Amino acid sequence: MTTAAALPPGLADLVDEFEAVTAKDRLQLLLELSRELPDLPEHLVGQRDSLEQVHECQTPLFMAVALSDDERVQLHFDAPPEAPTTRGFASILHTGLHDEPAQTVLDVPDDFYVRLGLAEAVSPLRLRGMAAMLARIKRNVREQTR
Repeated sequence: MTTAAALPPGLADLVDEFEAVTAKDRLQLLLELSRELPDLPEHLVGQRDSLEQVHECQTPLFMAVALSDDERVQLHFDAPPEAPTTRGFASILHTGLHDEPAQTVLDVPDDFYVRLGLAEAVSPLRLRGMAAMLARIKRNVREQTR
């Protein structure tokens, strides 16, 4: 099982928040986070062909992963407002991983999302979508740090 100590601070804080509430409240917290997902930056608006689609997600989710000059991960997500679960997952990853060093992101355990306790609130298919988002982020980071 993933320990919060193995997570970047923002992600560890979110895991702690989810662990501290009931299953019903976890879904509400996820919905609140869906509203906090930042909009795409201006240079990516209307450029969906330059974003990567995460096909494992039940609703269309597109993302861009880039490294800054000092090798900090820059994450951008595009998900429709009518897909709050997917937007919530993207918001968790953005809050927890955006602007973190590349190696810190690569060190995040692949199963960290289990600690969020959402298995009782969302379908396994949706959880696989979150796992796929993290896997793609890590793959992109590895490719850009070679």
